[in-house]
Amino acid sequence: MAFTFRSQYDPDAAKHMRAFYQTLSERDRRRYVAVEAQRLGHGGITYVAQVFDCSERTIERGLADLAELPNDPAAGRVRRPGGGRKKNRLGPPT
Repeated sequence: MAFTFRSQYDPDAAKHMRAFYQTLSERDRRRYVAVEAQRLGHGGITYVAQVFDCSERTIERGLADLAELPNDPAAGRVRRPGGGRKKNRLGPPT
């Protein structure tokens, strides 16, 4: 027996939500869709994945991110400490 999510977003609201979703960073996108899926309850992950055209795995990673919020080492940062391009320690070319 397949489960069909009965409550759906209003088409206009879904359009605005998708536009907002596109402005977020990758981590914030994961967290946003995870919050929406949690709010909807059973069947929310599948429905939200369809609305935002993302994978269910992305939402599951967002749920894991939300569970780790109290211990987030990257709070207020885009990258984790130590992330990004490393500095050139050799100096300028001679």
